[in-house]
Amino acid sequence: MTFIAGLFLYFPEDKSEYIPAAISFFVFFIMAVLVMRLIIKVSRKEQQKQLDAEERMKKWREENPSDS
Repeated sequence: MTFIAGLFLYFPEDKSEYIPAAISFFVFFIMAVLVMRLIIKVSRKEQQKQLDAEERMKKWREENPSDS
């Protein structure tokens, strides 16, 4: 079993082979950060819309009280 797991480990002698992996890692890391910030920004806008809708509903209920 350890032989099979050892097949997937590869540490190159030439350290320049790490450069493409590092570049792709940083590109994907930056993209992940940007997407997360976009999700947070959209979420805050949606939350503000929800709060505004709740305020409008409260005002409407105050202006139009029900009989029950």
